[in-house]
This record gives sequence, structure tokens and C-alpha cells, in this order.
Amino acid sequence: MVAVDAGATVAVGNLAAGEQRVEVVHLAEQFDLVIIGGGPGGYGAAFYAASAGLSVAIVEKDVMGGTCLNRGCIPAKALLETAAVQRHVAHAADFGIECSAPTVNFAVAQARKQKIVEGLVRGIGGLIKARKVTLYVGVGALGPDRTVTVQLAEGATAQAQGRGVLLAAGSVPRTIPGFDRGGPIMTSDEVLMLDYVPARVAVIGGGAIGCEFASIFADLGAKVTILEGLPKILPGLDADVANVVVRSFKKKNIDIRTDVNVVGHTPNSAGTTVHFGEGEDLDVDVVIVSVGRRPYGDELGLASTGVTVSDRGFVEVDEFCRTTEAGVFAIGDLINTPQLAHVAYAEAILVVKQLLGEAPMPVMYDKVPWAIYCDPEVAFAGPGEQAAREAGHDVVVAKHQFRGNSRAQIIGQLDGLVKVIAKRNADGTAGQVLGVHMVGPWVTEQLSGGYLAVNWEATVAEVAEFIQPHPSLTELFGETMLSLTGRSLNT
Repeated sequence: MVAVDAGATVAVGNLAAGEQRVEVVHLAEQFDLVIIGGGPGGYGAAFYAASAGLSVAIVEKDVMGGTCLNRGCIPAKALLETAAVQRHVAHAADFGIECSAPTVNFAVAQARKQKIVEGLVRGIGGLIKARKVTLYVGVGALGPDRTVTVQLAEGATAQAQGRGVLLAAGSVPRTIPGFDRGGPIMTSDEVLMLDYVPARVAVIGGGAIGCEFASIFADLGAKVTILEGLPKILPGLDADVANVVVRSFKKKNIDIRTDVNVVGHTPNSAGTTVHFGEGEDLDVDVVIVSVGRRPYGDELGLASTGVTVSDRGFVEVDEFCRTTEAGVFAIGDLINTPQLAHVAYAEAILVVKQLLGEAPMPVMYDKVPWAIYCDPEVAFAGPGEQAAREAGHDVVVAKHQFRGNSRAQIIGQLDGLVKVIAKRNADGTAGQVLGVHMVGPWVTEQLSGGYLAVNWEATVAEVAEFIQPHPSLTELFGETMLSLTGRSLNT
């Protein structure tokens, strides 16, 4: 006798005399929302939908938390904090604390990082149970009628059908020809698992992720070289902000090489020799390839669906994250929007609100908050000065250095500035706040006021009324706004 689950169909076929094969095909379970991908966008959508009373299933083939939690944002920031502690201890004598020269035990730093990651992963698991979200561990592929077929980890198959389906499969690191992963050639996936600090590091790519890695290893004692194909690192940043990072990096002895073409490498006994530019060579122990990430829709089975995928691999959506197949949405790194975890959260909420019958506003991608966690940190919302002018705005600009801020002097971190870009009124005064750009100590924790000003389309005069605590780093934001009114206190 064969035991069959309720709700399953049974197919029986003869193989040979006296022998039978029994296949159990489970009928698709029904949900309000089925999600493929357990990263920030996926689990964010699951928890938000479940808190609103929707039935939710989520499919994840690996570990909950996605790249952000396991191989990206969280582990990288944990190691950046290790680098910050190294800087603080190295300069302890400046504060009257005498201590011997610090040494780095990177294996301990890695263990601490991993403990943080594992704790957060367990937290997500606890929320899945508490919110009664159904979890399928396996590879999910979209089929007809918003049905997702899951190849489960143990080899079986399950199906889940949703009133809505959300594709949130995330991204993987891009690579470049001649730099296949392995040995001394690493992407963010591999470098975040190192248990030692390489003596010599080449970072290919001077974007946000590349600069974070350069900052980590330079602070921990490595000789770091950034190889960037564009005319400057951190392309797209306001020039005044990017220049502060460049100057600070040079103080760390980071060698920044721009306008260079990396053509290949030759492995050797110590690591490898990177070939770039006009016949230049660079001997390093490790190469970190940091040239961006590509959408990972490889296992979603989209070729047999009505979902449109661009030549670059992005799932195409409208402003409400709706794909070209009814009832199917896509968010996060899978679509061509800023590859930021908090943007994926916002997109997740946008999708769920539609399933709830609400009428949400689309995400305003030109005004989302950006944060780069290198030393010095960078944070901004809205266009920089040049971008605002190129958009046709007549602007008024104010910028002030952290070196004049009392709290910055107290903590001994003087590099950086706050810059505000505002529309010019007809009478020449500063009006609506267009952009707020910061670089310096803990600016990623200071941006919220600037973000609100930009997104609420507040005027300089309105924001200048805000009272900032004293002494604080945020005073510089308040002082910069106040100066745009034509009056000021300390600036």
C-alpha cells in the first residue's frame, strides 16, 4: 500500500510484470503572495504582507538574508568597524590613552562578523515562524497562472500558486575577462571570508563597494591600489564630496590609478601580477574584482513566461514594479533600479500595498538615500551641484567643513563637509532644497534630516528653523542650511 498526502494526485505506470511506479504530484498550495528570493526585498515583502494579514510563501535556495546579510552589506560593515577600531586604537595617544602599537587578528574579526551574520539570519528565521510565513527551501521557477514550481533541497518538487508572485532573486558579482574567480582573484563573496589581511591588494573598480574594501584593507595595514577605468573614483558623486574621499584615501597611502584599462594577470608564487595601462605591472597578493553586480534571473525559468527581460538581464517593470505578465512583480537587484537594500524594502512595500488594494505612490528613485561606508563616509539624497545644473535648475549652493564643528574636533575626525543645493528664487534667495550631500564622520547616520528635506520639497527657510543639538555633528547640516538664508551663527 502507498500512503498519499491529502490533496495530492497519484499517477501509476507499469514498468514490468509485477512492478509498479507510483509518482506523487502535489497540487499547488494557494497563497496571496508567493516570493522567489529571501534577500531584503523578498523577506521584507513577506513580513510586511504577513503583518497585513496576507498568506505568504517564500522560496529560498540558500540561506535567508540574501547577499546583503550573508555576503554583502552586513559582513562588509562589520569589517569596516574592525578597521575603525584599529584607527581609534592607533590614535589613542592623541586622547591621552597610552597603549602599545595595536596588532590585527583578522581571524577574530571574521569570527565576530560571522557571529553577527548568523544571529541576524536566526532572527529572520524566527520572524518567519512568528509571522506564519511558509518557507520552501529550494530553487523556484515561475510557470503559468502565477504558479511557482520549487525543486526542493531533498530532491522532491512542490508547487505554490499566488494571487501575486514576486520575483526577488537578487544579483551576483560581475567579473571581467581574464579574471576568473579562484586563488588570488576574488569578488566580494570570497574576500569577505578571508581570515588574514593580505599585504598587497589591488581593487579593480573604484565604485562604492571597491572603495569600501580599499578603506578596510588600507586601515588594517595593507598596501592598496585602486584601478579604475573612468577618469575618477566614485563616479556620479558630487565633485566636492568625491574630492574629500580622494584626499583622505591618499593620506592612507591608497594608490588611486584612474583612466586605466586592466588587461590581465599572471599568477606567481606570492599571488599574481596585474597588467594594466600602457604595459604597467603590479605585484599583489590578492585582487578584488569590484565592477558591479548583475541580476540573477538564471534559474527563474522566465523564458517560458510572459515576463520581459532586457539585453542586460534585468527584468523589465513599470513604475509600480509590475512585469509584463499580469500579477507578477519584480524588485531589488533583479530590476534596473538602485542596488540598495533599503530600495528593495521600499519596492517590497509598494508591491504589497497593491495586493492589498491600496494606491501607493511609486518609489522616487532620484531622491532615495545613498550611503557609502568607507572612511570617510559618504551619504546623500537628491542631485549634486553639477547634476542639478544639468537638469536645468538655477541653484544656490552652500558647503561647510567639519573641521569647524566642535564635535568633529572632540572626536578627532575633521575631514569632510556638508553641501546643500537649493533652487534659486526669483529674488535670488535660496528656495526649495534639491540635494543634501555629506562626507565625513558618521554621515550615514546624519542624512535623515537632509533626506526628509529633499523628499518633502522643503525650503531652506523651513529647514533652517530646525533646532540641532549642541555639540553634535548634525549641527553642521543646520548651520549650512542657516547660511543659505543669508545669516549664520558659527559658519
